[in-house]
Amino acid sequence: MKFYDRINELETLAQIEKQSSETACFTIMIGRRRIGKTSLLLRSSEGKRLLYLFVSRNSEAVLCNQFQQQANEALGLQIYGTVNRFADLFEQLLIFAQHEHYTLIIDEFQDFNNINRAIFSEIQNLWDKYKDRVKLNFIACGSIYSLMMKIFENNKEPLFGRLTSKIVLKPFTISVIKGILKDYNPTYTADDLLFLYTLTGGVSHYIALLMNAKAVTFKKMLDFVTRSDSPFLNEGKELLVSEFGRDYSTYFSILQLIATGKTTQSEIDSIIGKNTGAYLANLENQYSLIVRNKPMFSKPESRNSHWTIGDNFLRFWFRFIYPNQSLIEMGKFDLLRLYITNNYEQYSGLLLEKYFRQKFAEEETITTIGNFWDNGGENEIDLIALNDFDRTAIIAEIKRNPKKISLQTLAMKTAAIQKSLAKYEVSLKALSLNDM
Repeated sequence: MKFYDRINELETLAQIEKQSSETACFTIMIGRRRIGKTSLLLRSSEGKRLLYLFVSRNSEAVLCNQFQQQANEALGLQIYGTVNRFADLFEQLLIFAQHEHYTLIIDEFQDFNNINRAIFSEIQNLWDKYKDRVKLNFIACGSIYSLMMKIFENNKEPLFGRLTSKIVLKPFTISVIKGILKDYNPTYTADDLLFLYTLTGGVSHYIALLMNAKAVTFKKMLDFVTRSDSPFLNEGKELLVSEFGRDYSTYFSILQLIATGKTTQSEIDSIIGKNTGAYLANLENQYSLIVRNKPMFSKPESRNSHWTIGDNFLRFWFRFIYPNQSLIEMGKFDLLRLYITNNYEQYSGLLLEKYFRQKFAEEETITTIGNFWDNGGENEIDLIALNDFDRTAIIAEIKRNPKKISLQTLAMKTAAIQKSLAKYEVSLKALSLNDM
């Protein structure tokens, strides 16, 4: 698949690279695995002097030997003798940058934590010593969000306060997802688009896997996901086991429950059999995997909230793949496919709601967006989009089938929040697969 979008990020990286020719810049780029960080950084560095280093889980001495060779090949920097400490190598790279401008990318930077935690302090000491004398575009790239945040934003860590820029790389927008699918399937249907969004959430690697395999319709995508050799089947474990460590089974159980509709702590606690408050707090604040949703216009202290998995792929994986590990182990991929098919329509209705909220947030002039439900569960509103500049509000009912939408019923539900909408000019909308 060709390179798509990232126009704003490329402009930002170009500005940083230009600035670094006069004064040292220290940037971090953070994003979930498979999001396209490395491809973006390499794209932004085309035609530039670049040293790209990848932190694999080897010993410090082995890594330094590899890095030493790469520095020689990429920059012509010859470091004589055996270098066993990263600090010694990094100092030579900084000394070289006193006379030569270049970009240094260290990928999976957080994995220094598994090799030698002292490396972070050593980088800090050397950066403080040389930063005013070097012309270096230093970019640390990482995919384990919790560790990268701890390394750079915890005021007790040595690299706190050293950054000049931070880039958080997000999935492709809906317009980009639509553009990619149109390139590969000009006659795509709304169901094709919804499944692509539901499965990938705009993560570039997942989209590339499907497009390169010519899995460009709902049926072909589903076939690809449920193949015996599908890279999607084990993806959730590969992404999260290293994040969670020894507690991964408890975290996986909680995520599975949320994905299957147990979205309140009381529901989760009753099934897990213990208080899961600390786990939920970690999933939200440390790992950024779940989101606490509250009804629009609710008070800050309101306990009327539901948890959802923010990442579309992981939400899909914990709903359909993880609970069916036994089918996968027995090789019954036809039954896995049948299970997804039988439950997909109801599941995709919820993702269609998320799709439209994201679409409105990206494309409309709005200041706040969300949804609403009351404690009794009688008045549920799928989309509320407010524009505080011109004081207009859009209230929408969202269903796959437009025939199942009643604007009259929506108007009755809207009456439950009439006080909160008093200053807005309200318009009601029906949104379905036809409006994607």
